Amino acid sequence: MGKAYIVGVGMTKFEKPESRDWQYWDMAKEAGTKALDDAGISYEDVEQVPVGYCFQASTAGQRAAYELGLTGVPVYNVNNNCATGSSALMLARQFVEGGISDCVLALGFEKMQRGALGGGADGGDFKTSPVARHYGIMAAKHGFEMSPPTAQIFGDAAREHMEQYGTTAAQLAAVGAKNHRHSVNNPYAQFQDAYTVDEILAAKTIHAPLTKLQCSPTSDGAAAAVVVSERFVERHDLGDKAVEIAAQAMTTDTGESFASGSCIDVVGQPMSRAAAARVYEASGLGIEDVDVIELHDCFSINELLTYEALGMCGPGESGKLVEDGATTYGGRWVVNPSGGLISKGHPLGATGIAQAAELTWQLRGEAGARQVADARVALAHNIGLGGAAVVTMLRRS
Repeated sequence: MGKAYIVGVGMTKFEKPESRDWQYWDMAKEAGTKALDDAGISYEDVEQVPVGYCFQASTAGQRAAYELGLTGVPVYNVNNNCATGSSALMLARQFVEGGISDCVLALGFEKMQRGALGGGADGGDFKTSPVARHYGIMAAKHGFEMSPPTAQIFGDAAREHMEQYGTTAAQLAAVGAKNHRHSVNNPYAQFQDAYTVDEILAAKTIHAPLTKLQCSPTSDGAAAAVVVSERFVERHDLGDKAVEIAAQAMTTDTGESFASGSCIDVVGQPMSRAAAARVYEASGLGIEDVDVIELHDCFSINELLTYEALGMCGPGESGKLVEDGATTYGGRWVVNPSGGLISKGHPLGATGIAQAAELTWQLRGEAGARQVADARVALAHNIGLGGAAVVTMLRRS
């Protein structure tokens, strides 16, 4: 297996749906052009294009990529719920590591509607939804309330965590406060306002204990990454741009997701734990080596669950970790310097690639006011119900 490097990244500002007059191909062109310009290459250098999205029609990937050029290269349409962007990035890495291609563009975008997501990425009914099994587990233990389904299943996981470990509502709110505070310095973020823990607790309840300011919004936006081989880096003198994808793993649900009947397992903590373990083994790096992390905080509870899955703390200790400031500037790690999904926004197909863009800037020292000092190793975590979890270790030599 060869090595794979990210040499160019780009993204649009994430926006509230319907707040800007643009189409998905406009946002994809903007992000893709930025990534190509960052790498200093042209679209003619690109050999394959995996494109991630959830809400547009089949071959929308081609419609988006055609804005960058009509070169006839293969375009793959990727849909893996909220893990779509990182799935497209993973295909790009596999093409390069496997020696199939020297230069691949991973592209992700989403044009969404306002309001909460339904029972699946398509908002379909629960009987036919790909996540019917997941919601069935939730309903069996907690019943079904008239709150948005995704907030409900994660909110029920939060209730279990509070009952089992004594996690407090204030600790959950501290996740939102941290990520909103981080987003103030991110010009790409959908929201750039800071809130106190008390303000977050006082916000509208979506599904107790989760308030609106602890929930990721629907968003429009796009992100792109140019992934290349070591040979391409050398040929084009891109060493100053190159960030190595040291390891990457995707896991899907196993019996462990459903056997316990716990929403903590149903929303993906076992998947995340397994993907992280594979990445640590493959890279030879552990969580103790990581400086900066972008993880899937679709709801505040999922950030806490992911701390535990990544081995940042023991089971039930994640509330204390965020409360003590271990996951912000001046702490052991900086988690979601971009503002995370909660404040940066969450256009499903773009999210995983946007995480890689943020971490590439961090490792290059190009993150401006949100720069993590001396960052050399970074980790991205992207998860989707249904399910898939992708963990990526990035390294700057």
